[in-house]
Amino acid sequence: MRMNRQATTDTKDALPDDLSFAARIEEWYRQNGRDLPWRHTKDAYLIWLSEIILQQTRVEQGRDYYTRFTEHYPTVWHLAQAPEDEVMRLWQGLGYYSRARNLHKAARQAVANGHFPLCYDELLTLPGVGRYTAAAIASFAYDEPQAVVDGNVYRVLARHAGISTPIDSTAGAKEFAQLAQMRLDKHHSALYNQAIMDFGAIVCKPASPLCGECPVADSCVALAAGLVSTLPVKQHRTKLTERFLTFVCVRNSDGLFLMQKRGQGDIYRGLYQFPMWESEAPLTLAQVEAKAPRGQLTMLSQGVQHRLTHRLLHIDFYECRLADASCTLEGQWMTAGEVDSCALPRPLEEVWKKLRPCNFATSR
Repeated sequence: MRMNRQATTDTKDALPDDLSFAARIEEWYRQNGRDLPWRHTKDAYLIWLSEIILQQTRVEQGRDYYTRFTEHYPTVWHLAQAPEDEVMRLWQGLGYYSRARNLHKAARQAVANGHFPLCYDELLTLPGVGRYTAAAIASFAYDEPQAVVDGNVYRVLARHAGISTPIDSTAGAKEFAQLAQMRLDKHHSALYNQAIMDFGAIVCKPASPLCGECPVADSCVALAAGLVSTLPVKQHRTKLTERFLTFVCVRNSDGLFLMQKRGQGDIYRGLYQFPMWESEAPLTLAQVEAKAPRGQLTMLSQGVQHRLTHRLLHIDFYECRLADASCTLEGQWMTAGEVDSCALPRPLEEVWKKLRPCNFATSR
């Protein structure tokens, strides 16, 4: 719902003020846009790679991973041929590992089809590619007139047009998609899409927006009404599920470490971990001693919190140096070097960096 004028459902032609909006945003971008490596190519594969990496990732962090992936996999064929464990290891530290699995799956699908998708509709068939990502790639690589709608765009449009419809509602998704397509500069879709996303990230920020530097401030409904801080509106809050995990790094007398590969259907699937137990509350030391193999048990850290999108993990870490060769826990014994080559969940990665002395054996 718009505060100053009724939302239109006719998205065929842009209104004069929409054309002015696009022109001003594009001019701002020419002067202030970020210089990012994936903006210097029309290669759809490389653009797709950047878009998947940037999902729920800061640009500065994503830049390093983009460089890493393009060096290892310069074409979709190289990515498709890589082992999944290698892709997951290269992704380590970015989180949301389903993105990496879908990235690998999509590359193999593209190679099987004989080419990388050539238009918006084809892009939507790739695993992990939704309407935003497909629109971004289609406009940046193929100049298709497809408007992107990400968090930055939602915020800019909600404030400028004074839309109070929740962005996480069906009605909101439809209304914002229509407005975004109407505002789109259809003759320069790549330029406009890059511009409005950068504008949202740099000027029309979630907190402390730079309204004094805004090129469309004179027509901003939220600014005039004093509602900048209240828009956009979300109707649902993410409900967190709390989980309690205990990891034990088991090391034998040969300096090998017991590692387990997580199965499907839960967090961190396909990644490697130390033996782990989940409980309804933190385990006591006596409970850990009862579950761990016989040996010298040392607490490394307690009550570490790690937040995922819908979960809050409470994690305790222990180290167990075996007293003898007996160990009934399932897993694979690895050297420190082999553990280094595994993709680990972020909390374990941090613990492993502290645990791993430089003099651990790296080969058997």
